[in-house]
Amino acid sequence: MRRGLSDNKSLSPPFPFLPLHIAALQIDSPFQIQIPSFFPVKMRDFGSCINEYAVHISDSYSCATHYTNSSCISTSPIPSVQNAVVCVYRAVLSTGKSIPIRVSWCRTAASDGLTITFGDDPSLAAAFKLNANTRLFRKRKGSKSMEFDRSRVDVFWDLSTARYCAGPEPADGYYVLVMIDSELCLSLGDMAEAAAERKVKTGGAHAAKCGLVSRQEHFSGNALYATKAKFCDAGTTHDVIISCYGDDETAAVKHHPILSVTVDKKLVIRVKRLQWNFRGNHTIFVDGLLVDLMWDVHGWFYNSGPGFAVFMFRTRSGIDSRLWLEEKLQRKKKDEDRVDFSFLIYGSRST
Repeated sequence: MRRGLSDNKSLSPPFPFLPLHIAALQIDSPFQIQIPSFFPVKMRDFGSCINEYAVHISDSYSCATHYTNSSCISTSPIPSVQNAVVCVYRAVLSTGKSIPIRVSWCRTAASDGLTITFGDDPSLAAAFKLNANTRLFRKRKGSKSMEFDRSRVDVFWDLSTARYCAGPEPADGYYVLVMIDSELCLSLGDMAEAAAERKVKTGGAHAAKCGLVSRQEHFSGNALYATKAKFCDAGTTHDVIISCYGDDETAAVKHHPILSVTVDKKLVIRVKRLQWNFRGNHTIFVDGLLVDLMWDVHGWFYNSGPGFAVFMFRTRSGIDSRLWLEEKLQRKKKDEDRVDFSFLIYGSRST
C-alpha cells in the first residue's frame, strides 16, 4: 500500500526537497510531492542535503549518459515567444539611501517599449517611459531628468544602433545610463562603459552600489521556453530550456505531461504526471552556488483560459541547507547589504 502525504518522512515544507535519480530528479508518483505549506520545520544538516538531494551540473553528468533519448527534451514544438523582460535592481548611494530600480523591456504586436521605474510604491514611484508610438522613442537617443524622493534622477540612452534577437531586450549596440544625485547607479548595454566616461563627471564623484535582485522573463505560446541566464556576476551564461511536452506528441504524453528542465543541455529534473505534481522544488549547483529551482504549473491544468506557470531559480546567500524562505526570515540585520538573486520565467500556455 502506498504511503500518503503525511507518511512521507523525507519531505519538508515550504518547498520540499524531492527524491531523485543519480543524474537528475525524476518524479513518477503523485505521492512523491507535497503541496507547499508555510509552517517552520527543522531542516537537515547541509551535508545530508548535498549527498541525497542536490545535483551537481558538470560535464560528467548528461541526460544521454543516464537516460535514453526519451528522457531528453523534444525539439518538435515551436519555442514560446518572449514578450517582456523585467529586471529589478537595488542602488545604494554613498549617503546610504537605497532606491529600487525596475527596468522593463516589452514587445507587443504594435510596439516595443522601455520603462524604468524608481521606488517600491507604485503610487509614489517615478517612471521613465520610451514607447514606439511616441515621438520620444523615435528619437532613440537622448536624456531626461526627473525628481524622485528629493533626489535628482538623470537617464541617458542611445538605442539608435541597437540590435535585437527574438526578445524585446536589445542584444547589443546600445546603452542606458541612470544617475541619481550625480552618482552612476545603473549602466546597461555594451556601449555603456564608453558612454559613462563621457557622461559621468570626474573629481570626487562617488559611485553608487547596485545589485541585480531579480530578472523576470515572460513568454507566451507553446510550453517550451528557451533562454539564457547568469546566476552571479562572475558566472558564465547558461542555456536554460524548460519543456512540458516530454519525449513526443503521443496521446499518452498529452494525458500525462512530463516537465523537463535542462541547463547547458544537461537534464536536471524530469517530473512525470505533472497534473498531480504541479508544484515542487529541487536544488542544483551552478557556478559553485546553491540554486533552488521551484515550479508552479497549477494554472496550466486548473484555471480557465490559457493558464500561467511560474519557474524560479533562486541563489542562496550562505553555504547552509536552509530553504530560501526560512533563510529570508532568519536573516540578521548585518546581512541586509547582501543581494540574493532570483531568475523567474512566467509562461502563458496557449496550446
